[in-house]
Amino acid sequence: MQRAYAPYSNFPVGAAALTDSGQIISGCNVENASYGVGLCAECSLVSELFRTGGGKLVAFSCVDGDGNTLMPCGRCRQLLYEHRAPGMLLETVSGIKSMDQVLPDAFGPEHLEK
Repeated sequence: MQRAYAPYSNFPVGAAALTDSGQIISGCNVENASYGVGLCAECSLVSELFRTGGGKLVAFSCVDGDGNTLMPCGRCRQLLYEHRAPGMLLETVSGIKSMDQVLPDAFGPEHLEK
């Protein structure tokens, strides 16, 4: 979160995850004067996942500028779901939960026709 670009909201966000290969990746929010064009920390984390070779997310945490745990929004939960390993764990404001607990009955790539 220390590298976040948040001049409009003054709300830096940082995200970190462990991958199935044992790698730790991170991301931060990057705002834009056109507010809807900003990137969430989760988005930059998934970009980093692919930039560094891909894989699946095993564990995830997101914090604000004071280090307080943040819950990913619905859009970001969907993004994390798409790139999760089975049993992926998230640190939430109410403790550690599985992806299935925070996004029950999710729709993902497995539901699309091949």
